[in-house]
Amino acid sequence: MRNSFPVARMAVCSLFVALTAICAQIIIPIGAVPVSLSLLPVLLCGALLSPTEAAASMTVYMVLGLVGVPVFAGFTGGPAALFGVTGGYILGYLPCAAVIALVLHGGGKPWWMRALAMAAGILLCYTLGTDWFMRLTGRTAAESLGICVLPFLPFDAIKIALAVVLSARLERPLKRFCG
Repeated sequence: MRNSFPVARMAVCSLFVALTAICAQIIIPIGAVPVSLSLLPVLLCGALLSPTEAAASMTVYMVLGLVGVPVFAGFTGGPAALFGVTGGYILGYLPCAAVIALVLHGGGKPWWMRALAMAAGILLCYTLGTDWFMRLTGRTAAESLGICVLPFLPFDAIKIALAVVLSARLERPLKRFCG
């Protein structure tokens, strides 16, 4: 019987968990919600892993943070960090990575399809996170978008561009490594 989740695949999933935790610490405080690089590995995870592996990686990341491991921005962790006002964006990493993986699964997709899949994933993340933010703060949609989305669009466009280039470069070596 062939192992459906070989050790190499588990190692790569773990790598994305670690990379997300590391990139979450690279932040630029610009207001109520800081800019962090944590979305970049989420995009790469979705572009390079299967839907199951991408979802598993982001679930492990969130569970680590939930139990108190300081993997979220600013070396935070615990239920208060995950379920606080910006926690919806962290929870949005799972559907973000999963949708990207569903669209791009099998690899070899052109750059524009990668970019569109990543934009759709980020839209999901923004939708979940902004709705969560609105419910917890009582702010209007316009206020919430002004605080939590609009300032981040240029940064996320750069992350998409980087993820498109990196995923295209890493796809073949990753397939050789994982078999």
